[in-house]
Amino acid sequence: MRCRKDGYYVNRHSCFLLQYHLVLVTKYRHPVITDALEKRLKEYTLKYFKDRSCVILALEFMPDHIHILFDAPPQINLADFINAYKSASSRRMRAEFPDEVNRYYWKPYFWSLSYFIGTVSERTTKAVKQYIQNQKIADSPATDPQVTRGTLGRG
Repeated sequence: MRCRKDGYYVNRHSCFLLQYHLVLVTKYRHPVITDALEKRLKEYTLKYFKDRSCVILALEFMPDHIHILFDAPPQINLADFINAYKSASSRRMRAEFPDEVNRYYWKPYFWSLSYFIGTVSERTTKAVKQYIQNQKIADSPATDPQVTRGTLGRG
């Protein structure tokens, strides 16, 4: 996947720009993502996405959820990609940080079963990127995708 000067990607047979905003929430929204676990999860996330030809544009971690704005190639099956990431990152964090994770979960949990994925257009990329980067600045009910649905320049 190669990026052209105009921001579009090309591969052998297509030209594309597929951008997504992904929100993953910890099981029961427990505040597990802190300190060293957050740092390691960030490293793991960057590598996982890069290895699968996805480009992360914005990434932010909160104690109970994460936001990822990314570009993906057209051959990615999003449901499989996200579920594989959730499974692999959960296993990795539970193995590397058993004390932190076991404080909240006695079963092999980490992520909630559900997630939010939304497409992002050229018009809304800047707004979504800014929203993700401001997660730690603004502690408000706006972290719920249901609340923010109308604030990202739809229409």
